[in-house]
Amino acid sequence: MSKLEILAPAGSMESLQAALNGGADAVYFGYGQFNARRNAKNFDEEQFREMAKACKARGVKMYMTLNTLVFDREMEDLKESVRTACENGVDAILVQDLGVMELLRQWAPDIPLHASTQMAVHNVSGAKQMHELGFTRVVLAREMSAEEIKAVVEQVPVEVEVFVHGALCMCLSGQCYMSSLIGERSGNRGLCAQPCRLPFSSGRGDNGYALSLKDLTLVDRIEELKALGVDSLKIEGRMKRPEYVWAAVTGFRQALDGKEPNIEQLEAAFSRSGFTRGYFDGKLGIDMFGTRQHEDVLAGQKVLKQLSNQLEKEYPHIGVDFRFVMKAGQPVTLCATDCDGNSVTVSGDAAETAMNRPTSEELVRRSMEKLGGTFYYLNELSCELDDGLICPASQMNQLRREALEQLTEIRSQIKPWTFVDTAVPAHPKKLSLRRSEFRAQVRKVEQITPLMAKTCELIIVPLDQLEADFAQIPAELVEKIAVTPPRLVFGDDAAQLEQRLLALKAKGIRHLSAGNVGMVHLGVKLGFCVHGETSLNIANSLSMNQYADLGLYDATVSFELSQQKARTLGDYLPHGFFAYGKLPLMATRNCPIKLKGCKNCQQFGTLTDRKDETFEVRCTQRQYSEIFNGKPLYLADRWNEWAGFDFALLYFTGETPKEIDAVIRAYTSTHEKREDITRGLYYRNVK
Repeated sequence: MSKLEILAPAGSMESLQAALNGGADAVYFGYGQFNARRNAKNFDEEQFREMAKACKARGVKMYMTLNTLVFDREMEDLKESVRTACENGVDAILVQDLGVMELLRQWAPDIPLHASTQMAVHNVSGAKQMHELGFTRVVLAREMSAEEIKAVVEQVPVEVEVFVHGALCMCLSGQCYMSSLIGERSGNRGLCAQPCRLPFSSGRGDNGYALSLKDLTLVDRIEELKALGVDSLKIEGRMKRPEYVWAAVTGFRQALDGKEPNIEQLEAAFSRSGFTRGYFDGKLGIDMFGTRQHEDVLAGQKVLKQLSNQLEKEYPHIGVDFRFVMKAGQPVTLCATDCDGNSVTVSGDAAETAMNRPTSEELVRRSMEKLGGTFYYLNELSCELDDGLICPASQMNQLRREALEQLTEIRSQIKPWTFVDTAVPAHPKKLSLRRSEFRAQVRKVEQITPLMAKTCELIIVPLDQLEADFAQIPAELVEKIAVTPPRLVFGDDAAQLEQRLLALKAKGIRHLSAGNVGMVHLGVKLGFCVHGETSLNIANSLSMNQYADLGLYDATVSFELSQQKARTLGDYLPHGFFAYGKLPLMATRNCPIKLKGCKNCQQFGTLTDRKDETFEVRCTQRQYSEIFNGKPLYLADRWNEWAGFDFALLYFTGETPKEIDAVIRAYTSTHEKREDITRGLYYRNVK
C-alpha cells in the first residue's frame, strides 16, 4: 500500500462498497444529523455496524463526520452519535465546532480528532492552532496552492489532508451563509442548497453562472502531491453515485501504482465543463468557472452505465501467507496469516497415496491463488509435502475457503472505544438587562465620523487602511481602534503579517479583530487584545468557552443564530451580535467579477440572481473577494427587544459618512423604521 492514503466518500452502503472495491484506504461518512452532508443517505445504526465490520476486515479506516455547528439544545442528541461512534470503533472524528471538540474530549477521550475543512484552515497559523488544540490531522481548504500546502506541511507537525477530486464550492468552506439567508438551509449545518450553482450574472461577460466553478482533479499530479508530503488524498462526493466513487478511487489507485489513470472516464463520470487545477497551480480566473452542460450529462449516463458492471469485484486489500502441510498418516493442514499477524489453522482429511500425479507445490499454489471474490491476495506460500501423496483440489479449495472465513471473522471484530457518559454541562448566565455598547467596523479610515468616535467603544479598521491612513486618526482615538487583518490569508501568514501588526502595535494599536482561527492564534501570540468576528461561527456556549481559553477577549456570535438562541448563550466571555450592515455571505478566493482581469476594476461590483436580487462584491487587497447581501440587516426599530448583550456591531461597507451618522442616530435615538432591509436570521430558525 502506498504511503499516501486514498480517502473516499461513503454517502450510502452502495457507495461504501464501491469505495472498498475501488481500493480506498479510508472512507469518511455521516451518521445522524451532525454532518456536513445531511442530505446524503448516510447510515442508520444497523448499517453503521455492518460498515464497521466491512472496513475492519479490509483494513480500511473509518472517519466519522460530526463537522457541523451544533446548537446548545442539541448536545444530548450529539452525545448519542458519539456513543455510537465509540461502540463501532471509528478511527477518527471530523469536527468543525470547538464546542463539539470539547465534548468529544469528555465523552470519547481516546478517539483521534481531525479538523474539518469547515474550520477554514488555510494558513500556517490556523494549522498551528489546530495542532495545539490536539487535532491529529487538518483538512486544508480547497483554495490553497501547492506552495501554500507545502508551507503547512513543513512548519506544522500534524497530518495534512487535501482535497484532490470533486466539486469546488465558490466560497471557502465554513464561511458561506448564502444558503442560510436565502432559504434557512445552512451549509454550516449540513443542508446547503447549493445556491452558487444557480444563475448569477456580473454583467462582465460571464456565462450567467458567475459563482459556479468547475470540478477539481489532481489525479495526474500524484508525484507533486507525494513531493509535498501530504498524508491523505480526499475525494469529494458523498452525494454522488457509487459508480462515480468507484471511478474516482480507481483512478487515484492507478495513479499511485504508477499506472496511467483514465482522466476521460473520470471527466465523463462527473464534471462541470471539464476539470480545473487552478487553485493548486495558483492560476485563478475565468478558466476555473464552469457548469454542468447537457453534453456532460449525456457522457455521464453512458460511462456510469458501463461502470456499473465493474463495481462488484473486490479489491485485494489484505495480503495473506499460507503454510500448507501434507504428511503421511496426518490430517492435511493449512495455516493462514495476514499482514496484521492474525493467524488461523484449519485441517482436513489425511492425504492418500497418489496413484498417478502426486500433489506438488505448483498444484497447491494454483489452489491458494484462487482468491477472486475475496479481498485477499496471496503474499507468500510455504509447503511441507511428503513424497507420493495427494490432496484433492476440492479439499485444498475448501481448506482455503475455511481459513479465509475464520480469518475474516477475526479481522471483522470491532474494538470499541471507551465512552465516558458525563452530563452536558449547564452554562453560566448573568440575569442582566444590560444595554449593549456599540462598536463599528468600517472599510476605510475616512468612514470614521466624530459621532462614531463619540458613540462607539471600539472601531475596527482593515490592516491595509490603517497602514495607509494612520496619520488621519486623531491621537485620542487610537486607543479605540482595532486592526482587522484580512479575513483570508493563505499560506505562511505569520511571515507576511507579524511585522506589519507589530508596527501598528508600536503606534499604540492594542486591539485586533480576528476573522479566522489562524488570526486568533497570531493575535494572541503578538500580545493584542483579540476580539472574535462572526466568521468564527460561535454558535453554542462551549464553543465560546473554548475561544475564551484560546485567549479571546470577547466575540461577535454567529449571525446564523436566532435571537432566542443568541440570547441564551452562556456567559463564558463578553459577547455581542451583528446589529447592522450588509451580511457577508461568501468569502471567495476566485473573484466572480474579475472575469476580464483586474485592470480598471475599482474593487467593487455587483451580482444579480435569477430573481433580480442584487449582491455586492468587494475585493480586499486583490487577495480575495467578499459577497454581501444587497439589503442591510436593520434592527433599530426593534431595539427594545435586544437588551442583554455586551455589545452590538454596526458593520459599514460602502456607506458614506453622512449615511453612517444616520444609522448611528437611528440606533441610539430615533429608532426609525426603514424600507428595503432584512432582519437576517434572527427571527427565523436555520435548519
